[in-house]
Amino acid sequence: MITWKGDYAYLLWELITKDFRIRYRNMSLGVFWSLLNPLVLMAVYTYIFTKIFVNPIPHFNVYVLSGLITFSFFTTSLVTVTTSLVDNAAIIKRVPIRREIIPIASVLASIIHLVIQFLLLTCFVLAAGLGMTLNWLWLPFVWLLEVVFLIGIGMATSALNVFIRDVRYVVESANVVMFWLVPIIYTFAQVPAEAKDLYQYNPVAALILATHNIVLEGRAPSMVLVSKLAVVSFATLLVGWGIFKRAEKRFYDFL
Repeated sequence: MITWKGDYAYLLWELITKDFRIRYRNMSLGVFWSLLNPLVLMAVYTYIFTKIFVNPIPHFNVYVLSGLITFSFFTTSLVTVTTSLVDNAAIIKRVPIRREIIPIASVLASIIHLVIQFLLLTCFVLAAGLGMTLNWLWLPFVWLLEVVFLIGIGMATSALNVFIRDVRYVVESANVVMFWLVPIIYTFAQVPAEAKDLYQYNPVAALILATHNIVLEGRAPSMVLVSKLAVVSFATLLVGWGIFKRAEKRFYDFL
């Protein structure tokens, strides 16, 4: 098969910026929604869990905001990457490119929103007097592992969505369940002892735990936690890549 001979770095950047522009094209507040949504949820959860259901978590607003930003990155990325092949069917049919670049670009585009939201979190961290330490240098590494995981699972869901369009709704429903399986409004200490080890194999939960360690406690995440996150992320990438390559031969017939 003849493949595109152009600059893939340029193509990747164009796909990333295209996704960003389209997401906010018809919104009057534009990118401000990236900040407004986590702020509103933080305010609601902070009120409920400090005024109605009193909990012992210190700096609860920072705690919940860091979890919400992490969870939002995961859910937004997974939904958009799942529909990425269908949404870009015209490009796939008309331009002989490597098709895996489409879901990869979709995940990378979500990093723009993550950076915006993380700047917001940094403001709250500094306002709370928590400060920044050298252990913050761990953040790019653990977040990179999450990106690897998302690309892997996104490869699988985007490929399956070409053949079964209900996959998108399965993903959205799974995201609702996932909210309660990660430590956003409760702590890891509250997780039953028999489930703690398995719990850390959830890449979203592991990333939130690592972020809490770094941002709230000023310490590096444990090597056990990082190792579990790395193993699951790269295993998911390999499986997702295999599913994608096996399915892509029939994309043209279903798009």
